[in-house]
Amino acid sequence: MDLLKILHPDAVRNTQSVGSKKRLFQDLALIASQNYGIDPEDAVEALLERENLGPTGVGRGVALPHARLENLDRIVGCFIKLDRPIDFNAVDRQPVDLVFALFAPLSSGVEHLRSLALVSRTLRDPEVCMKLRNNENAATLLAILHEGPASAAA
Repeated sequence: MDLLKILHPDAVRNTQSVGSKKRLFQDLALIASQNYGIDPEDAVEALLERENLGPTGVGRGVALPHARLENLDRIVGCFIKLDRPIDFNAVDRQPVDLVFALFAPLSSGVEHLRSLALVSRTLRDPEVCMKLRNNENAATLLAILHEGPASAAA
């Protein structure tokens, strides 16, 4: 699986300024609506429901909110780099500045988990996160995400 299959180039945003997790979810829902035709109210509600089960802040300034939605035929994603980190109740209690949201069809079981694992592997890499934090251009951010972690094979 390739991140470019789930991440539309226009769904990558840089230095969004938000004051809360709910406002961030509203911004993610708007991006999802603009790029994938997802109903923004449904997206916000689904993200909040999932977040109530447990925070999706995975540590080191990264959050991976995700939700399953009706009327969606494939897994899609949105990425936001925040100019000011926000509290996300992350596992390491650090504020979040890199956010990759996934939206999946209700029936996407294993495929949803594979997509989440791919995004997690990508954003768990300290070098990828450093590059993301040091770049401003949305096209460059997309290229960094697509490139992903450096291969261990030589």
